[in-house]
Amino acid sequence: MTTRRTRPAPRPPEGTPPRTELARQARTVLADAVRIAHWAAGTPGPGTAAPLAAHALERAATALELSPAQVRAGWDRARLAGLVELHGDTARPGWRLRAWDRDDSAVLRGWVALFDAWSLVHAAPADIEAGAVAEAVEAVPQVLSLLQLSAGPVTVPALLDLLGQRVAELQEERCEVLLGPGRTAPAAAAETAGIAGPAGIAAGPTRSDDLNALLLDWALEGLAAVGALTLGKGHATLTPLGNWAVWVKLEQICVAAQSPAGNIEQSAADMLLGCARLTPGPARDEYRAWLAARTVGSAVAELLAVARGEDALLRGLAFEALRVVGAPAEPEVRSVLAEPSLRPYALLWLAEYEGNDPDDAQDVLSREEATWLWVDTAAAVADHGETGLLVRHLDSAVQGTVPALLDEVRAVGHPRTVQVLVALAAAHPDPALAKAVRRAAFQVHTGGA
Repeated sequence: MTTRRTRPAPRPPEGTPPRTELARQARTVLADAVRIAHWAAGTPGPGTAAPLAAHALERAATALELSPAQVRAGWDRARLAGLVELHGDTARPGWRLRAWDRDDSAVLRGWVALFDAWSLVHAAPADIEAGAVAEAVEAVPQVLSLLQLSAGPVTVPALLDLLGQRVAELQEERCEVLLGPGRTAPAAAAETAGIAGPAGIAAGPTRSDDLNALLLDWALEGLAAVGALTLGKGHATLTPLGNWAVWVKLEQICVAAQSPAGNIEQSAADMLLGCARLTPGPARDEYRAWLAARTVGSAVAELLAVARGEDALLRGLAFEALRVVGAPAEPEVRSVLAEPSLRPYALLWLAEYEGNDPDDAQDVLSREEATWLWVDTAAAVADHGETGLLVRHLDSAVQGTVPALLDEVRAVGHPRTVQVLVALAAAHPDPALAKAVRRAAFQVHTGGA
């Protein structure tokens, strides 16, 4: 037996205000958003969906004595900070709004959610291609780290130089992945010649200083808009809130790097498998550590890519990890509603995100979607669980009776239906029921009725 040392609780940088003062500053940043959230939550009838409907925008501007632009901006912030939750066409107060005046932790979590979504708060210039914007977003954590470590103003030329270096590194990493191992030398030769590499990848200089400068200006303005930094003449400085948030994220990376599980360096699939046998609390801690080492966009994309795979266990765990991401993942989760294999998971995720009790969230699924999810969960149990779990999984079916379940399972068209039914028949102690399940498996396999 070994004695495991625990890492002492880290102290924030000297000069960081106490949490009560940080929460006060966060309340100030989100003051308009809170007012609009209270107004929307108390407004009966439709018209407060996202984006805010025109007539609701006018009503809010009049009632709150704000300009329409202020209302629109505050509404977006309220949604991103979790102050309001949308249920169809109706906005309801989120739990953070209910706790806003008494819970400093809720306030700080709401502000951090807004900080993470800075690129959504401040729209990128419309004439810049999405790939360049994505690279800039991915490079911003390096910029923030320099600002945090400098503990004071940093000149824009220094930030621009760092942004350019980080973007070049990202482009090089991406190029090496696309070209494959052992093929970087030809790429270097192509760069020297200034020609395009395979798959149309530009091998010469791909980012002008002017474009980097434009993207840096956009990023700094976006971070200033959420209260993370202040802009002076030719320099930028983190606010106390911004300094604290960057420090917290750097600490998360350090803690994750010291974790015995070592999931921070794993792919999403390996990380999820490593968390499969953890209880919910430790699993969420591992998800947070893994997410802290990545940009939100790349982490969400990787989790959804795993969810599209054949392993049903990883599909469910991927959406558990996305619950930890929260608001920044909402657009991507909504975008997969049209994919049959992900739709039930996405509907449940959105229902819980919008404030439904997890026990009631199943009500958002149609009968067919619930049946598909039952088969998918059974496939996860069959692949990774114990036979007893598969038998007990019968009780979670919405049909209520085994014959009704078998009829609907056969009709739902899940690709793992046969394997699930065969595994269930082999595991069930009732011979008559096992026989009926085997018959259903055979009928699905042969296409019979």
